[in-house]
Amino acid sequence: MKKYNFAQFFRMKMERKKRRFLIILTLGLLSAIGPFSIDMYLPAFPEIAEKLNTTVGRVGLSLSSFFIGISVGQLIYGPLLDRFGRKKPLYVGLAIYILSSFFCVFVRDVDTLIVVRFIQALGSCGGMVAARALVRDLFPVNENAKIFSMLMLVIAVSPIIAPTFGGYITSILGWHFIFIVLTIIALLTLLASVYWLPRGSRPDERKSLRPGPILKAYREVAMIPKFYTYALSGAFASSALYCYLAGSPFVFMKLYRVTEQQYGLIFAFISLGLVICSQLNTLLLRKYTSEQITYVALACQVTLGVILVAGTVFNWLGLYSTIGVIWLFLGTQGFAFPNTSALALSPFSANAGTASALMGAAQLGIGALATALVGMFSSVTALPMTGLMMACAASSFLILNIGRRKIRNRQINALKRKMEIPDEHFQLY
Repeated sequence: MKKYNFAQFFRMKMERKKRRFLIILTLGLLSAIGPFSIDMYLPAFPEIAEKLNTTVGRVGLSLSSFFIGISVGQLIYGPLLDRFGRKKPLYVGLAIYILSSFFCVFVRDVDTLIVVRFIQALGSCGGMVAARALVRDLFPVNENAKIFSMLMLVIAVSPIIAPTFGGYITSILGWHFIFIVLTIIALLTLLASVYWLPRGSRPDERKSLRPGPILKAYREVAMIPKFYTYALSGAFASSALYCYLAGSPFVFMKLYRVTEQQYGLIFAFISLGLVICSQLNTLLLRKYTSEQITYVALACQVTLGVILVAGTVFNWLGLYSTIGVIWLFLGTQGFAFPNTSALALSPFSANAGTASALMGAAQLGIGALATALVGMFSSVTALPMTGLMMACAASSFLILNIGRRKIRNRQINALKRKMEIPDEHFQLY
């Protein structure tokens, strides 16, 4: 009997671990749809420009339209996820993504590609918003940073695989086949969502879909200091990554004259920094808080940004040293993303969908602006990319420091009201 009970307990424990793994894997796939849609077709920019009789800069607008679509779309999905539950809006978003990805195969001019990529982004962001909200729904608050680190592993693996895979697909089959592969990936993700994901938070029919209440809900979320501090600092930090995404094809393939396959390998190597740091983050969380890790990570990012810009201006950096500094710079994102995401969402429960959407919209909206600026400041050097990367890092660190003071002051004021302690006892702060 005891053996039977032990065996039954062991099976139940293994089943729970398997279920947890499948949930995190599916959430990672949902989060990675957007990055995969970006990274896989980056090596194809020169061929797309040639086949569609346009410039690489013009093709780059399809990347900007994708970022704009994700930013706008997340604001739409947030209230839907709170009103109808997590899964129905998620299924609609994936269906839009699948249809638009398949349509990309047949585009014959760059303007159509720009428009369809915008629609494709509207579909992909449903999965991204739902994934973040489900992390808040399904796991304890104190585990959220660790779960986001695990999702970061899946997200960071996609840039390792996607550009290399995209480069080979482009050279062997042509750029259209990239979107066939994206369609298949989305279909598999949809099946995983149906069979492996719990429903998360229940639908709340009290949530209005009228513009007034929606705007009020977003305003209430945005006014919380802990939310806007970590959402905006995380958004500017991640925008440095988007500057790299937008500028790296020109920097590496035009300035340093690497091939499509070599660019894919460089992209994969740099993305490895995100993988390593995101997993180191789970170890550091055993000893340090998310606030402490975020502060150090963003301080390091600013320092590396200064080195990157100085190296570009004074021509100190060659191909390999540029790769090395960018590797370290973007590696800090492996610490910043999971911790800022967890901290920004920590004050919320029932309206986690709205908070997730607003946070994602800020990240991708600023990212879209950053990618557009990289394209606008055309140059014969890497300065537009490296300069904007440093500017994003500096903005992130500045917002973090200002916001931390406001959070601390709010906590002190709340404590004073609770304990009715005179102001003079808090002059130390």
